[in-house]
Amino acid sequence: MTTGNGTETSLEVRRSGHTTIRYTAAGPVDGPTVVLVHGWGCDRGDFDAVTEHLPEHYRVLAVDLAEHGESRSTREVWTMAEFARDVAAVLEAESVRTAVVAGHSLGGAVAVEVARLLPDTITRVVALDALHYLSLFPAATEERAEATVRMFREDFAGAVRGLVEGGSPAGTDPALEDAYFERMVAVRQPAGLRSIEGLVRWDMDAALRETRQPITVFAIRDLVTQEAIDRYRDRLDIVLVDLGSHHFPVEAPKDTAKLLTDISG
Repeated sequence: MTTGNGTETSLEVRRSGHTTIRYTAAGPVDGPTVVLVHGWGCDRGDFDAVTEHLPEHYRVLAVDLAEHGESRSTREVWTMAEFARDVAAVLEAESVRTAVVAGHSLGGAVAVEVARLLPDTITRVVALDALHYLSLFPAATEERAEATVRMFREDFAGAVRGLVEGGSPAGTDPALEDAYFERMVAVRQPAGLRSIEGLVRWDMDAALRETRQPITVFAIRDLVTQEAIDRYRDRLDIVLVDLGSHHFPVEAPKDTAKLLTDISG
């Protein structure tokens, strides 16, 4: 496949007997590397159009996390740190020395963990409407985490619908919301439920304390609370954008590519 960023190749790396990660690579192997990590219930295809608009000299790696898209795994651990090892395996296979890692939604948490895991490789973390949701990302009490997971156990479709609606500003096309819902509700199980559990039990504050790279959050203006800005202004560079819904990389790929290009230098 040929894109605006050059020829795109589909590849895979096997982490172990239980996990095979599929990813696409575009651009010259010696170009500045940008790693793209999708959100929960999504896949690397969300970044196809973004990749088309990135500079031709960039090396772009778009990863399917385990049990998303074409990647497969029978593992038992579904933490953000384990997802980060999926991405790290791709970077190792590609012999990447330095890279910017950008993650959407849950992928933002994974991106932080990749930076934490590879402090000498990752130069910057970019979160695409991630990390600022106080109901999901900061460490939850066991009681609150269990309540959230229970919602998904008891009414998975209803909980997914709530996620989609929570990420849809007023005026979002209902057909677009329905499309996101249909896609995300079909996430492979049991990984889908286990991934949600891993997310709500992720200790973001602890991870941020141990992540030395700069972190930029591009957040949809209508979805950010002042409380989140006040809480994380000293650690996260939160940039408010007006590019659609929580899934803005899909809705505004050219603008998303520009944000990534500007921040990557």
